[in-house]
Amino acid sequence: MNLPDFIAKRTINSKTGQFSGSIYKIAISSIAIGLAIMLVALLILGGFQKTIKDKVFSFAGHMQVTKYTLSNSFDESPISTETDFFQHHKDLDFIKHVQGVAYKAGLLKTEEAVEGVVIKGIGADYDTANFASNLIEGRFPNVNSEDYSTEIIISKELAQLLMLEMDQKVIMYFVQNPPRYRQLEIVGIYETGLEDFDERMIIGDIRLIQRLNDWGADQVGSFEVFLKDNIDEEEAESIVFDKVDADQFVNLTSQKYPQYFEWLELLNQNVQLFLALILFVACFNMVAVIFILTMERTPMIGMLKSMGAKNKLIRNIFLMSGLRLTFKGLLYGNLVAIGAAALQYYFHLIPLDQENYYMSAVPILWDFKMILGLNVLVLVVVLISLFLPVWFIARMKPIKAIRFD
Repeated sequence: MNLPDFIAKRTINSKTGQFSGSIYKIAISSIAIGLAIMLVALLILGGFQKTIKDKVFSFAGHMQVTKYTLSNSFDESPISTETDFFQHHKDLDFIKHVQGVAYKAGLLKTEEAVEGVVIKGIGADYDTANFASNLIEGRFPNVNSEDYSTEIIISKELAQLLMLEMDQKVIMYFVQNPPRYRQLEIVGIYETGLEDFDERMIIGDIRLIQRLNDWGADQVGSFEVFLKDNIDEEEAESIVFDKVDADQFVNLTSQKYPQYFEWLELLNQNVQLFLALILFVACFNMVAVIFILTMERTPMIGMLKSMGAKNKLIRNIFLMSGLRLTFKGLLYGNLVAIGAAALQYYFHLIPLDQENYYMSAVPILWDFKMILGLNVLVLVVVLISLFLPVWFIARMKPIKAIRFD
C-alpha cells in the first residue's frame, strides 16, 4: 500500500462539506476551467491558422517559380515545362505536387458594370482537390478538350458585383497590344473569403492564355509548388532555388501575401500571453489550496513527526493531495473543452463575419498531440509550484505543530 497516497486520499475525502472541502472544489474548478479555456483557445487558433493557410495555399501553392524580369508590367515571361526541375520534381521527397499556371489581366464587361480582373489559367496538371473546398457551386473548367476552353470559375463577390449567374456568358477584354477579347462562360462559383483573390481572380483554361500570348504548348507563366505537411518552407525554398534554372526565381507564398501570415502570428502571440496568465492563476490557486490544507492539518503533521515520520513522507502526502486535485481538474477540463470543441466543429454554433475573419464560423483543428502536450505542461508546472508549500511543511517543528490552533 502507498502510505502517502492513502493518507492524502483520506485527508481530502474527510473534509467534504467543510471549509476546506469548498476550497478543494475551487482548486479543481480553477484547473478545469483554466485547462478548458487553454485547450479551446489553442484548438480555435489552430483552426484559424489551418483554414487561412489552406485557403491561401490552395490558390497559390506554398511557393512559386517564375522567370526573372525587370519589367513592372503584369504580363508574365514564359518558362518551359521541359525544364529539369519540372520534369524531375518528384525526386524531391518534400514536394507534394507542382503545376503550371499563367496569369493575364483584363476587364470583365457586362451591361451593368465593368470590372478589372485577372484570369488564372490552369491545365490538365492542376490539382483540383486543393481548391475544391472553395468551390461553392458548379464545376471546374474543362481543360482536356481538343481546343482551348472558354469556361471560367468566378468568385461569388465578382458575381454579385457584376450581377452574373451560373451558365451566363460574359465578355473579357485582355490588356495587350493589340487588345483582344473573348466571350467566356461561367461554369463555377468559388468563395475563399480572402479579398486578394475574391475581388479580382477568375480561373480558366491556360491554353486560352497561351493562345493570347502566342506561347507554345510547353510554356507557362509560373510553377506552383505544393509541399507536404510539416515541411520547413524556407529550407524547401533554398533547395528548390538550387534546382531551378539560373534565370528563374523562387518566391514563398507567405512572403507574397504577408498580411495573412502576419495576422496569424499576431493572434499566436496574443494567445500565448493569454495562456501564460491562465496557467499562472491555476498554479497560484493550487499553492493557496496546499497552504490552506497545511494550516488545517498542522496538528496532524506534528503528530506524524512525533511518531517518527520523516519529512519526505510528509512532503509526499501533500504532493499526492495536490496531484489528486490536479488530475481531477485535468479530467473535467478535458471533458468540457473537447465537448465544447466538438459541438462547434459539427454544428458551427458560433458564426463569424467572413469579411473580417475570412471564414463563416469559428474553426476547430483537432490536434491531439497538442492536447496531450498541454495536459502534461499543466501537470508539470502545477507540480513544480507545489514544492513551495511542501518545503514550508518540512520546516515545521513537531511541538509547535501539535500545539497549533
